[in-house]
Amino acid sequence: MSPRLALCSVANGMTPALAIRAATLDAAKVIGREGELGSITPGKFADLVAERGKPMADIHVMEHIARFIKRGEVFR
Repeated sequence: MSPRLALCSVANGMTPALAIRAATLDAAKVIGREGELGSITPGKFADLVAERGKPMADIHVMEHIARFIKRGEVFR
């Protein structure tokens, strides 16, 4: 998920929850890969980000990612 996409979406009227969903599950649906991507579900591919804060309350915490997990490896 692109933090910039989420920030721009919120700046243009979306709630943080809708912006995050649009950048993840809805994006996977658009490209026809919701069975593989877009949500944290057993059997799906997932890269995860961890922020220091609550993006649902303040989307701007997504500008400062604390950790990123890709293919099981944690990056700081």
